[in-house]
Amino acid sequence: MIALLFLFSINGDCQQVKKGSAALPLDPLVRTGKLANGFTYYIRHNEEPKNRVMMYLVNKVGSVLEDEDQRGLAHFMEHMSFNGTRHFPHNELVDYLQKAGVRFGADINAYTSFDETVYELPIPSDKPELLKGGLEIMRDWAHEALLDPIEIDKERGVVLEEKRLGKGAGERMQRQYWPVILNNSRYSVRVPIGLDTVLDNFKRPVIARFYNDWYRPDLQALIIVGDINVDQIEAQVKLQFSGLKNPAHERVRAKYTVPLTGKNHFIAVTDKEMITTEAEIMIKHKAPELKTAADYRAALVNNLFDQMLSARYAELLRKSDPPFISGSAGISGFMGGLDAYDVSVQAKPGELEKGLKAVWRETERLKRFGFTATELERAKTAYMNEMESAVKEKGKTNSGSYVKEYQAYFLTNSAAPGIEKEYQLTKDDLPGVTLTDVNSLTTSYITNTNRDILILAPEKDKSSLPDETVVNGWLKAVEAEALTPYKDDVSSKPLLSAVPVAGKIQSEEHNKEFNITTITLSNGVKVLLKPTDFKNDQIIFSSFAPGGTSLYSDADYQSAANAAGIVTAGGVGNYNTGELSKYLEGKQLNVKPYITERFQGINGAATPKDMETAMQLIYAYFTEPREDTAIFKGMIARSKAGLANRASDPNSVFSDTVSAVMGSNNIRRTGPSLQKLEEINPDKAYQVYKERFADASNFTFTFVGSINTNTIKPLLEKYLGSLPSTGQHEQAKDLNIHAPAGRIDKTVYKGSEPKATVYLVYTGKYDYSPENDVKMDALKEALEIRLLQRLREDESGVYSPGVQESTTKLPQQRYSFLIHFGCAPQNVEKLIASTLDEINKLKKDGPLQENVDKWRAEDKTSFEPQLKTNGFWLGYIDGQLQNSENIDQVNNYDEMLDEVTPAGLKDMAVKYLNGDNFIRLVLLPESNTVGK
Repeated sequence: MIALLFLFSINGDCQQVKKGSAALPLDPLVRTGKLANGFTYYIRHNEEPKNRVMMYLVNKVGSVLEDEDQRGLAHFMEHMSFNGTRHFPHNELVDYLQKAGVRFGADINAYTSFDETVYELPIPSDKPELLKGGLEIMRDWAHEALLDPIEIDKERGVVLEEKRLGKGAGERMQRQYWPVILNNSRYSVRVPIGLDTVLDNFKRPVIARFYNDWYRPDLQALIIVGDINVDQIEAQVKLQFSGLKNPAHERVRAKYTVPLTGKNHFIAVTDKEMITTEAEIMIKHKAPELKTAADYRAALVNNLFDQMLSARYAELLRKSDPPFISGSAGISGFMGGLDAYDVSVQAKPGELEKGLKAVWRETERLKRFGFTATELERAKTAYMNEMESAVKEKGKTNSGSYVKEYQAYFLTNSAAPGIEKEYQLTKDDLPGVTLTDVNSLTTSYITNTNRDILILAPEKDKSSLPDETVVNGWLKAVEAEALTPYKDDVSSKPLLSAVPVAGKIQSEEHNKEFNITTITLSNGVKVLLKPTDFKNDQIIFSSFAPGGTSLYSDADYQSAANAAGIVTAGGVGNYNTGELSKYLEGKQLNVKPYITERFQGINGAATPKDMETAMQLIYAYFTEPREDTAIFKGMIARSKAGLANRASDPNSVFSDTVSAVMGSNNIRRTGPSLQKLEEINPDKAYQVYKERFADASNFTFTFVGSINTNTIKPLLEKYLGSLPSTGQHEQAKDLNIHAPAGRIDKTVYKGSEPKATVYLVYTGKYDYSPENDVKMDALKEALEIRLLQRLREDESGVYSPGVQESTTKLPQQRYSFLIHFGCAPQNVEKLIASTLDEINKLKKDGPLQENVDKWRAEDKTSFEPQLKTNGFWLGYIDGQLQNSENIDQVNNYDEMLDEVTPAGLKDMAVKYLNGDNFIRLVLLPESNTVGK
C-alpha cells in the first residue's frame, strides 16, 4: 500500500521533531535475504491471483551510468536480453514464453530509466516446469546475455523505430529545456533512448563493457510474489544466483543527483506543432527520505496538503469564465534526489498572463492565509477511509502491488513495513495533524530560490511571449494584490430535496450456477445481483436502457451526445458541483450517468459502507438533475480554447481523418471542431437528459462485488423502486453508419519529423456468433505473432506492430480488422507489402499450428484470472444482456478455444480479409509531398 498511499507523495521536509529515528522494519510477510555476492531477493506468498506468480529482476542500472560512447546502450541492453541468452539463444525466449501462454509486451516486458532497469515476468505458478523455466530466465537476464553481433545489428532498427515513435513537438522542446530544469546535471545528457550516432554505429565491445561493468549481483534484486512455496523458491534462488560474480575491478556505482544551485532559471520554447500555451513554475528542493515513523508522518502531512490544494484548483475550473484551460499546483517528486512545488497552467489562446496569474494567485492566497479547519477535517476523513479500505482488502491485494513496494524498498530505501503497520501509523498520527503542520509546508516549499519558469507555446506566438522580467513582474503583481482568505462554502442541506417513496420487489429468481439473483421491482426496473468474494470492500455497478443519441436528429446530435457531461457538471439534487464535491469527499464511491449512441445509463462503484449514498446519487441523477448555464459557458470556453490550434498537431489531424473515413464522413463520427461546440444548446441538452432518464422501467441494473443481499434489497426498493416509470420501452434506432464499401486509399501529409503511421483496415458484414468471435480473436493473434516476427525481428522496420479486431451483433452484424504500425517514411510501401504478404499466406495456407497453440495458451492463461474479478463479470453480464445472448456462454469458452484449427482460421481469413472492403490510411511528413 505504500506505493498507493505514500510513496508518490513523499514531498516535504519533515516538519516535526523526529519521534522515531529508527528505520521501520520490512514487512514480516516477505522473505528477504542477501547472498554472499551481494545479490538481494524478496519472496512472498500471495494468492491474488491464484496459480500465478510475478518475477521481477530489478537492476540499479540505468542510462545515467553510460559512458559517452554508450549513450542509449542501457536501454539497448534491455532489448538484447530478449535476443539471445545462454538458455534461450536468438528469439527463443519469447517463443518459449508464448507457448507457455505469456504474451510478449502485454505480460513479459521490461523498462529502462535513468537509474534502473527492470525486467518483468508474470507466469502461471501451478506448472513446475514453467516455474523452473521462469527462474532460469531470471538467471539469464541477470548475466547470461550472449550479445551476438548479428542480433545486435538486427535490433538497431527496432530501437531506432522505438525512438522514432517518440519524436514530435514534445520531444523537440524537451531537448531544449531539459538542461535548464535539470541544472545541466548528468541526467540532462543521459536520456535513456540515447543518440542515433551511438545506436547506429556502436560495436559489441562497447555494449559488452556496459554489461560487464553494471549487470552484477551487488546491484541486482529478484522479487518473486505469488502463489508459490516460499521455502522452495528461496532454495532455488540461492542455488541459481549464488554463482553470479562481481567484476574483479569493480567500478563505483556513483549516485548522481540534480544539484541545487540556489539560482533561478527561465526558458521559453516554441514549436510549430505545439497546440497550446503552457507555463510551469518549479520550485525545487531536496527530497525527504521515507524510512522512519517520523518520515511517515511528514509524508502524511504532504498528502493532506496536496489533497486540499488540488480541490481548490478544481474549484477554479468550475467558474462560468474559468481563467485557463487547466491549472494545478502541488508538491510532487522530481528526479535526481529532488522534489518540487510545481504550479502549472494551460492557458487560453492569448491569455497567458491571465492564466498564470490565476494559478499563482491561489498559491499566494495559500501562502498568506493557509488552509481552513473544515478543509483539513474533510481531507483527514478521506485519508482515513482510504486506509481502512486498504486494510479490509489486505487479503485481496494483487501481487503487482507488493512487487512495486519491494522494488522501491530496494532502489530508494523507501520503507515497506506492511499495511497493518501503515494503518497503525496513520491511526496514531492523523488525529494530531494540525493546520500549523500543513500550512508550514508553504513556508518551506514556496520560496524564491531554485525556481525555474518554463513556457511552452506554438511557434506562431513566439513574438508575443513574455521574457523573464515580464513574468516575474506578473508574479510580483499578484503578490501585491489585496487578497481575501479562501472561503470554504459547505452546504448543510441534504443531497435529495425529497425522500423517495419506496417501491417493492415484485419477483425474484436465483441462478445457482452463476450465483446471480434477478429482481424485478414494482416500477419495472430489473436488477441483477452477483455477490462475490473477489474483493472485501468493493461493489461495482452499471445500468443501461436502449435509446441513446440514436433517437435524435443530426441537428440535435451535439446537444444529445454531450448531455450527460453537461448536466452532471452542474451538480445534482440540492448541491451544485462544488458543494457535491465537498459532500462526497471522504466517501468512497463514484456515480456517473452516460448517454451513448444506443444506450443510456448510470455506472459506478462504492464500498458497502457508502452504498446508500451511491443509491441516493442514482436516484438524484434520474429525478433531480440540475441545469447550470454558468458552468456550461465555462466548459464550452475551455473546450474552444483547447481546440484552437488542433490543426497544428499531426496526430490529431490523422486521427480526425481516420474517424471521418471510417464513419463515411457522418457528423456523428468526425472529430471535434469549433463548429460542433457552437451547435451545443444547453437547454436542449438538459431536455435530452431528462427524456433519456424519464422511464426507468426499461432499465437493467447489475451489481457485482461484496454484496450482502439482505442489506441491499431495502436500498433497491427505496432508491430504484421509486424511480419514475412510463412503460414506453423505447428501442435504439439503426442509423446505418459504418465504414464505406470498396477500396479506399488516403494519405495525410502533416508533421516535420521523418515518421509515418500506417493503418490497414478490413471491414464489412459479419456472421455473428460466439464461435466466430473466438476465431476472429485467434486470427488477430496469429497475424500479430507473424507481424512481430517479420516486421520487427526479420526486417527491423517497426517497434510494435499491432492488430485489433472488433465485431458487433447490433444494430448490424459487422466486423473491423485493423493492422497498425509506425515506421520510417521510406519503408512504408515495403512494410505494407510484407504485411499483405503475411495476410495472403493466412488465406492460402492458414496460420501455423504452433501459432494457433500460442494464442490458445495465451488466452487460457489470461482468461482464468479474469474469472476472479468483479470487473470481468460486470462487463460480461452487461454484454450478454445487451446482445440478447445467454449468460452461460462463458461455460463453453474453453471448449470454443479448443475447437479452433488452422483450417478454420484460413476460412475466416479468406472470407473476412479478402480485400473487397479495404481502407489504407497513411500519415507522412509534409516533406514527402515534394513532387506529389
